[in-house]
Parts: sequence; C-alpha cells; structure tokens
Amino acid sequence: MEEKKLKKNDDRCALQEILEVIGGKWSMSIIYALFNGTKRFSELERLIPGINTRMLVKELKNMEANGIVVRKVFPTVPPTVEYTLTPKGEKLEPIIDELYKWGLEYVSSK
Repeated sequence: MEEKKLKKNDDRCALQEILEVIGGKWSMSIIYALFNGTKRFSELERLIPGINTRMLVKELKNMEANGIVVRKVFPTVPPTVEYTLTPKGEKLEPIIDELYKWGLEYVSSK
C-alpha cells in the first residue's frame, strides 16, 4: 500500500516537470505553429494571435533550454532568427493533435 502512494507521488512530480516544459500558456500554440516547419520570429508572432513579443521570447527561451526548439541566428542586419522543432519537439505532434481534437469536441462546443 505504501508503494502505491509513493508511485502516485512520483507520477505527480513527473507531470509537474512536463508542465514546466510545455505547460506555458503559449507553448502549445508555438509548437503547433512549428509543426509545419521552420519559422522566423516575426512569422511566429503573426501566426499566434494575442501573443506579445515579450511572451514569445520567454516561451521560446524556455523551450530552447528544454530541447524542444532550436534557435538559429543568421548574421544579417537586422539579425534573422529562425526556430525549428527538435526531434524531441516533433514527438509532441500526435499528443498536441489529440488535445486539439479533444478541445474541439469538449471545449469548443459550448
């Protein structure tokens, strides 16, 4: 019985860690936008209605630090920055697609 309680607490800790990586308000929208390939910073701003520049920078830095996206800077004036999903980030596609379908069925139908 003690073992089950410990296991459940371990699962909760793992879930908290997962949410720290992809649980930001804008994280899934950014990842979803990158499923179609590499995007420049300004493209991401246009593709995600309601996000401001500061939040986009913050979320992208978090996802880069967690190995979800790769940031590539080109030496141009002004600098061009592109973001691409890593293989780790690409593995989120079926999960986010299922969440999207769930949302269409249970959230959007209100």
